[in-house]
Amino acid sequence: MKNTLQNRELFQQVVDLLQNARQQVLRTVNSTMVYTYFEIGRIIVEEEQKGKERAEYGKQLLKGLSEQLKKEFGKGFSVDNLQNMRKLFLIYSNYETASSISENSVSKSETVSSNSNLINSDYKFAVSFILTWSHYVFLLSIDDEKERKFYEIESIKNKWSVRELRRQYDTALYTRLSLSRDKEGILKLSEEGQIIEKPKDIIKDPYILEFLGLQNAS
Repeated sequence: MKNTLQNRELFQQVVDLLQNARQQVLRTVNSTMVYTYFEIGRIIVEEEQKGKERAEYGKQLLKGLSEQLKKEFGKGFSVDNLQNMRKLFLIYSNYETASSISENSVSKSETVSSNSNLINSDYKFAVSFILTWSHYVFLLSIDDEKERKFYEIESIKNKWSVRELRRQYDTALYTRLSLSRDKEGILKLSEEGQIIEKPKDIIKDPYILEFLGLQNAS
């Protein structure tokens, strides 16, 4: 009986170690990917500014870049996705990200230092990305800045998956909180039905597979 208990404890220790390692790897991949896309967005914006006197320059730039990148890296570099990268830079280069001000997030200095070789020095200490690229793609579709920051902060604090973020947005959580006096009650109700993703589910994210060049893996 004693040996059985010891074996269970040993097994659980190994399981915990492996799960923590997987989470760390995923955080590193996600962070690196978002920082890379932020930098691609910066390069696009700076190139657009060179030809700003021509209205069609930006569209042609993205179309041509997309065609070349898709040949080399796959369909993850569609015009729509390049537009998302461009928008990511335009939005997050102008204000401190919710990721960096959330009490439950990784400190900005730790996140930035691990990706300091990816990001332009002018923005190295201005942005800190904690969520996945899939989260940011959805957040970029929210036009209202306050609403976007709200969902970003809540996603970090509550560890929402992308599906959970969408569910909360579809239930108009931000609007209901803005109009209600019972904000704590609504937040409590919002936790019902929360979807928690496991590392093996997150690694199936098509954006991550595309970024790692594993989109054709079974």
